Amino acid sequence: RYRKEVTGSLNEEEIREISERVTYIRNLEKRKDEIIASITEQGKLTEELEKQIRASVKLQEVEDLYLPYKKKKKTKADVAKENGLEPLYLYFLDKTTTVDMLNKKAAEFINEKIKDIAAALEGVSFIAAEAISENINFREFIRNDMLKNGIMSAKVIEKNIAKDEKKVFMDYYAYEEEVKKAASHRILAINRGENEEILRVTIKPKDVEKYITIIANSFENKYLAQMIREIIIDSLDRLILPSIEREVRNTLTEKADSDAIQIFKTNLKNLLMQPPIFDKTILGIDPGFRTGCKLAIISKLGFPEEIDVMYLHEERNAVAKIINLIKKYNVDIVVIGTGTASRETEKIVADILKANDFGKKVFYLIVNEAGASVYSASKLAKEEFPDLDVTARGTISISRRVQDPLAELVKIDPKSIGVGMYQHDVNQKQLNESLGEVVESVVNNVGVNLNTASYALLEYVSGMKKDVAKNIVEYRNKNGKFKTRKELKEVKGVGEKLFTLAAGFIVVPESDNPLDNTIIHPESYSVAEKILATAGFKIKDLKTELEKIREALKKFDI
Repeated sequence: RYRKEVTGSLNEEEIREISERVTYIRNLEKRKDEIIASITEQGKLTEELEKQIRASVKLQEVEDLYLPYKKKKKTKADVAKENGLEPLYLYFLDKTTTVDMLNKKAAEFINEKIKDIAAALEGVSFIAAEAISENINFREFIRNDMLKNGIMSAKVIEKNIAKDEKKVFMDYYAYEEEVKKAASHRILAINRGENEEILRVTIKPKDVEKYITIIANSFENKYLAQMIREIIIDSLDRLILPSIEREVRNTLTEKADSDAIQIFKTNLKNLLMQPPIFDKTILGIDPGFRTGCKLAIISKLGFPEEIDVMYLHEERNAVAKIINLIKKYNVDIVVIGTGTASRETEKIVADILKANDFGKKVFYLIVNEAGASVYSASKLAKEEFPDLDVTARGTISISRRVQDPLAELVKIDPKSIGVGMYQHDVNQKQLNESLGEVVESVVNNVGVNLNTASYALLEYVSGMKKDVAKNIVEYRNKNGKFKTRKELKEVKGVGEKLFTLAAGFIVVPESDNPLDNTIIHPESYSVAEKILATAGFKIKDLKTELEKIREALKKFDI
């Protein structure tokens, strides 16, 4: 996907859309095969029906065609057919049949199971109603009309109103809106209210009479108009509208899920793409009243130097301790989490930084601590800091989010970072896949330092799996830092194919070859060297020149 000469310069999103479409079409074709096999097994497959199924481009079309043959519970129409009323139904369909003729014919079907003419005609009505409900054209028209003109309403279930203690769903106690105008967030809110048995939700057509007229016009028999109308009304009320309502609800929910997940993706990408603040010493504070403020000094390399707890709002010497920590470790930035007592802690820190001279400007930042508690109790956190308790790990996580947001946030389940609403209501499989794609995209866009990345970060690199990522960390712990990109091939599980996939997205700053610290793929090094040669550079000189540039930039605190 990252080789433009192979993909015709398609970007990542376009390739992902193609992948999703291919998956949809494959699933559609698989479903067609299943349905054709099922109808064939019943001995009811015709050449025309198979052509219709094969030509369908939407899953809904395929399901509509399959509906008459779908195995379901025994219906009233099935019972009528078992009682031998299908010939009478065919007689009913004849355009020349009158009421008297139908009654006379119905008398011929009276037996032990069919007591009288009324019972025979009722059976015919059941067969006709089911046939109408299974007509693909009627269903498609009604479905589309409901999506365009249907009315969605929600009402509170009075006996369950006490469940809504905080009146979260009050706006929907007596709610009504056109389906086409219903915003995605309202759909999700209504669905949640319904799932919690607080709301009763319905979708009704704006004009049922229109449906009756259209279906009635498809019947050629005008002598039985009143009976046909009653059958249509029964079919709509009992079979079609409840089924279409479920389909419309599913369609609305799918769209709402998609919109919500897109917001998740956008917010997550923006969060992960926050620029890191390298080469800064951090004093992290996870604020709190009852349990105190958890403190952590994080070195410029991201390692915890000192862990402590202070009751900033009770201890008289707490302010002095903060001042001493800033001076002792030459702190550059004080990072404060957004938990309980955040604002009170911010005021104390702001007053400290304003009233004291530390020989340089010391800043403070408020950082969203969503997900810190999830990370602190995770297996990864225990592996990273086995000797620290969960509160200390959480404070370290908050602090590191400033130094390198991407490296820290990938350790946490994206759903726990707080980047969207209704995260537990949307399609979980789709949400997990989408957020995983965002993380993968960002990681491969930014690149990863092979000598500092955790396995949680490495496993998102193109071609990597968790077991290989762990092998890389183990290899690094045993043999020290990687000296070159090529050394990655020494790791268990890294073959030529994986190396080709991953090499362009990992950097080795410590390598003697400066190209190992760029996004240039090793297979293109020869081209890069030729380009540098035309500018009068040699690879061995490039590293020296880059060091000169870095030294010059330090004058501007960059």
